[in-house]
Amino acid sequence: MTLQLTSTVFNDGQEIPSLYTCEGRDISPPLSWAGVPSGARALALIVDDPDAPDPKAPMMTWVHWVLFNIPPDSVGLAEAIAPADLPIGTEEGSNDWQRTGYGGPCPPIGRHRYFFKLYALDRVLEGLMTPDKKQVEAAMKRHVLASATLMGSYQKSG
Repeated sequence: MTLQLTSTVFNDGQEIPSLYTCEGRDISPPLSWAGVPSGARALALIVDDPDAPDPKAPMMTWVHWVLFNIPPDSVGLAEAIAPADLPIGTEEGSNDWQRTGYGGPCPPIGRHRYFFKLYALDRVLEGLMTPDKKQVEAAMKRHVLASATLMGSYQKSG
């Protein structure tokens, strides 16, 4: 079985409901996964938007959420998960708002794509102090056993 990442509130390629965006409650959507390889020692989750600021002329990838050292026996994250409710051992990295936690879609213009990327790693990532996405990706290099992606899109109303 290959690693799979799903949500009960949107399917791959579909629109993310506004509840999970800056126009709603800006809470994290529920996520579930299956097929974690037996050799996995940790999971990492990165959520980003490669269409910032304008999908017609993207200039950067905006990072919305960084989690790492998620226990490999966990099966997902609840909707609106609070830091205290993350699986024991899970650590948070910083997003592009220079804070930890989930920051939902809030595109300034056009319809953006949001990639929820889950990685199964052959080791726990140690020595990282509130790292950003680049630091987590550098620490994961050559340690990814499997990955899965769930993509949702969003465009502000009006």
